[in-house]
Formats: sequence, structure tokens, C-alpha cells
Amino acid sequence: MNILPVEVVSPVWRNQVDLAFKVGTNLLWAIGILLITRLSINIVGRLAGRALNRTEATLRKFLVQAAEFLTLVVGLVAVLNKLGIETASVVAVVGAAGLAIGLALQGTLSHFAAGVMLISLRPFEVGDYIEGAGVAGVVDGIGIFSTTLVTRDNVMITVPNGQLFSGTLKNNSALGTRRVDLEIDIGDRPIEATITLFLSLVQSHPLILDEPRPTCHVLSIPPAGTILYLRPWCRAETYDHVRAEVQQLVREALKEHTADKMQEPE
Repeated sequence: MNILPVEVVSPVWRNQVDLAFKVGTNLLWAIGILLITRLSINIVGRLAGRALNRTEATLRKFLVQAAEFLTLVVGLVAVLNKLGIETASVVAVVGAAGLAIGLALQGTLSHFAAGVMLISLRPFEVGDYIEGAGVAGVVDGIGIFSTTLVTRDNVMITVPNGQLFSGTLKNNSALGTRRVDLEIDIGDRPIEATITLFLSLVQSHPLILDEPRPTCHVLSIPPAGTILYLRPWCRAETYDHVRAEVQQLVREALKEHTADKMQEPE
């Protein structure tokens, strides 16, 4: 069996050890950079949030997400450089594949464009109660690709931005106030007295606004009775609560009127 001389074997092993040490060192550096990047994303997010504290909430969330994403990109480029991968060639490959990826992700890119338009045009902001794309809820955040809503029963819904931007959108909070429209069948009760009763009920409610003033008028007169249209105003955020309580007050008032009528002597 032939045995290589010591002076031939030693350089080979030395080169392999040097290569393993270099690769291992670069790999450790890459892992360290990834950990630093992860930590930096959290720090950048917090700093950006504080720096933009006085900025409108919708725009602030969008910019914070953009800053965190940029930090991630910088960290990944640093990792590739440390591993000996030419970032220029990576960019070229990504650019060459960008067209194919863009065609495959047309829907996703349209959601991104819609997100930019929603931030720019501001048809709604964080905290608004909106209805659109078949769902309704309070806007929790507007992201790059989607918007999150929280429903009345505390369920979070994620809606693609494209669906909100391209469809009909109803913002219930934009104007600050809302009118509660109630159609009430009063049967054969006296119209003028019932209108006075309903107006006194809503005007005494603490959440009903004095201006605009509540109104009540005849909507229609079917054969079986009379339909009144009661319209008090309230703050947008109290709409559901006010509507429920006014309906309860009206119902109880009608029951009392019926009971009093039954007790009247013939």
C-alpha cells in the first residue's frame, strides 16, 4: 500500500481545515446577522411608531410595516454577501423572474396597488365602522395587501384591499353622526298624540342629539292603521345602542297605551 509523504498530506488537510473554518465562520456570521435582523425589525418598528406618533393611525401603521420590510431586505442582502453569494447576480435573477412572478401574482399586486390608493385617498381610517366586500366591522389596520376589520361580536376579518377599493364602500363613521330610522305601526292610535309621545321619548334619551332635532311624521296609511317614521340622531359610535333602546322605549310606550285603553270604563 502506497503512503503519501507527510509533506504532501499536510497541505491537503490544512486546506480542508482552512476551508471548513472559513465556511463555518461565515455560516455563524450569517446566523448572527439573521438574529440581529430579527431584533432590528422589532427595534425599527418601535422607533418608527414613536417617531410617527402624531401621524394619522392608518398612515402610521402602513409606514411602520414598510420600515420593517425594508429592514428585512437589508438583513437578507447582508446574509447573502456573508455567504459569498453575489447580490448583483441575485438581483439579476430576481429581475429576470420578476416578470413571470408578476404575471402569476397579478391579483396580489393589484391588492398592493389598492392598498396604496386606500392610504392615499383615505375613504376610511383606523377606527371607522365600514361596510364593504360583503363584510362589516371596525377598521383595525390597513396593510400592504389586506385590511383587517373587527366585527361587532369581536371577530377579526381580513379583506383583500382590491375588494374594498374596487367595490362599493359604506363608511358609517365618516360624518360623526347618524340618523336612526324607525318605521312604527301605531294601529288605530291617535296620530298627533302618538307623535308627541314618541318625540318626548327620544328627546329625553341622553344619547339622542338635540341638533339635528328628531322628527316624526306619517309614512303611510295602510287599511289596518298608520305607519309613523321616527328619526332621532345620535353619534355614529352609539348607533346600535341607541337604535335598540329607542325601539324598546317605543314598544313599552305602546304597550302602556294599550293597557290604559283596556282599563278605560265603557
